[in-house]
Amino acid sequence: MMSQRNSDVSALVEAEVTCAAEKVPFTPGQARACTVREVLDRVGGKWSIGILVAASHGPVRFTELERHIEGISRRMLTLTLRNLERDGLLRRTVYPTVPPKVEYTATPMALELYESLVALTSWAERHRRAIAEARTVYDAQHTG
Repeated sequence: MMSQRNSDVSALVEAEVTCAAEKVPFTPGQARACTVREVLDRVGGKWSIGILVAASHGPVRFTELERHIEGISRRMLTLTLRNLERDGLLRRTVYPTVPPKVEYTATPMALELYESLVALTSWAERHRRAIAEARTVYDAQHTG
């Protein structure tokens, strides 16, 4: 027999819940954008760092980003830009020209993140060879 305290679980699931850190409401079916892990996943994502660093230097167009970020597909660039805009890190401006001109600009929140992203990318560049060598050694020792 279920205790009285646990008998109305469905009511709890249906109720609106708030994020403890920011008091931001969300429903159970929605992503909890306020979790630290989710934020770090977004800004530390494979493509996000390059986009945010590029946009931090001033307005940047889609084609510029496509040329600047090696290996990114058009679809992935579109999805990443949309997610960064949704998270409030990029501002998208559409100019009424033919063809339409679209620019992406880093928001103040993204500009605050800029120094950390540059430090992270600089660290990765400085240590990429050492990491590759460590992987080679590890793989040689652990492959049967």
